[in-house]
Amino acid sequence: MKIGIIFGGCSEEHPVSVKSAQEVAKHLDPDKYEPFWIGITKSGGWLLCDGPDGDWENAAGSRPVMLSPDRNVHGLLVLEQGRYETISLDVVLPVLHGKLGEDGATQGLLEHSGIPYAGCDIQSSALCMDKSLAYLVVANAGIATPNFWTVTANENIDPDQLTYPVFVKPARSGSSFGVSKVSRKEELLDAVETARQYDSKVLIEEAVVGSEVGCAILGNELDLIAGEVDQISLSHGFFKIHQESNPESGSENSTITVPADIPAETRSLVQETAKVIYRALGCRGLARVDMFLKEDGTVALNEVNTFPGMTSYSRYPRMMTAAGLPPAEVIDRMVSLALTGKFQ
Repeated sequence: MKIGIIFGGCSEEHPVSVKSAQEVAKHLDPDKYEPFWIGITKSGGWLLCDGPDGDWENAAGSRPVMLSPDRNVHGLLVLEQGRYETISLDVVLPVLHGKLGEDGATQGLLEHSGIPYAGCDIQSSALCMDKSLAYLVVANAGIATPNFWTVTANENIDPDQLTYPVFVKPARSGSSFGVSKVSRKEELLDAVETARQYDSKVLIEEAVVGSEVGCAILGNELDLIAGEVDQISLSHGFFKIHQESNPESGSENSTITVPADIPAETRSLVQETAKVIYRALGCRGLARVDMFLKEDGTVALNEVNTFPGMTSYSRYPRMMTAAGLPPAEVIDRMVSLALTGKFQ
């Protein structure tokens, strides 16, 4: 099976995407798949390369490439000595995180190309990327969300109208880039400006008292598998995923426990809530649903990642492995879901 793996990208999550692709490469069965590695540089150039390791952006064998919007090609156009050659693909894994990767942009290109691809479609990708819109849909499905306000590019907000602490974050960005915890009203406007470096639309949330938990979901529609629940314990501050200088060695302020040290009934509640959220937002293929486990035992949405990290230290593969699905099997099921809409 000819499988295209797109990685890199020009968002702030470029390095994480490369690491995710490196981990995918380790678990891609060569007896099943013939991989074609499509790396997107930080400046937005597309290259067909030998893989995500080393200096792939400048390697001698890397060639300019693009997805053909012509469904008769059903694959790639590769620039070779002034001419384009074509490579057909059976399926694509868009191993991209953040803007232009998880927001529906790449999914739109793949829809034009007619190539089956793993993960959420255009609509659910865009919806989950905008946290404020995701909150509205999920709340309508009967799931709790934080109280929140949005601030657009030319809008001001009165610091006196809020109850502190609050979290200020870009409404449409990945990981923890541009996120601030604000404990005093004097800090609010600076935090908004920090978030605006990543998105013109800013989200302000009331802090939720409780712990952060997550659930990996794999599947389409009613046929869903939930991974083991994980739980984040903080020594100080707040959880800043992908902000560590050396994430492979752990975080300076957080510990992630898989499976979470919570009662069985709470574990089931988290998993079932994650499935409701996944379906309400129209997700397919896979996603990681992050939630708050509140002090009263109830659950509220934090955010949904439509193509979560696949690195050696990422939460999604750890939760699935703990549930008995190692990374190689997760990849097989992602491909099967992309091709058939259900497990083979």
